[in-house]
Amino acid sequence: MGTAFQKVKRILFTVYLVALHLLLIYFGGAWIVSRYTTIEPVETAAVNDPTERKLVPTPLPVPESFADTVETNVNPDSNTQPRSETVTSPGLLIPVVGVRPDQLIDTFSASRSEERSHDAIDIPAPAGTPVVAAADGEIVRFFDSDRGGITIYQLTADKKFMLYYAHLQKRADEISVGMTVRRGTTIGFVGDTGNAGAGNFHLHFSIAIVTDPKRFWSGTYINPYPLLKSGEYPR
Repeated sequence: MGTAFQKVKRILFTVYLVALHLLLIYFGGAWIVSRYTTIEPVETAAVNDPTERKLVPTPLPVPESFADTVETNVNPDSNTQPRSETVTSPGLLIPVVGVRPDQLIDTFSASRSEERSHDAIDIPAPAGTPVVAAADGEIVRFFDSDRGGITIYQLTADKKFMLYYAHLQKRADEISVGMTVRRGTTIGFVGDTGNAGAGNFHLHFSIAIVTDPKRFWSGTYINPYPLLKSGEYPR
């Protein structure tokens, strides 16, 4: 009887020691892994979304080879940048900072998908380049779409023309719908949103003649190229 009891006792003691060692190995191993490695459990590890769009910080400096250091478009309300004669003239301002008239390309009649005509001008510029109001007027609508991406609609002060800015990286934080802005005020930043194509950074800019300011989205497009080239106001 005593021998059998001793045998059971030894077996239980052995099981106890094995269990104790297993617990020590488990908890000790977990501590070592967390202390000396960067491995994270799957439940807590951050998984990157490969389709996520990461915006470039704005505004980015315009490369020296691109910018016009003499006649650079600036915000007339800025206290940190010199005012330019281009800004104070009565005509249209090129709506992308640093772009000279001789750098513009006439893409108004270019064909687009679904047998559409472009009816606008594309102004290439580095991502994050400031986009400024081409004329005085009211910001009447913000709209995001598959085609235009992040956009701004601006009605000119005389309520005769609608200015449309598309493919923006973002809108300027300081502007809002219903606000009246001066020509040269920064309203957004050049991007590639909508159907611009990834990395194809440019501003899509159009001008439409408006017959009814309450239906600003319905108008007849006119070519912005000669107007921006000459700095004239549409008539």
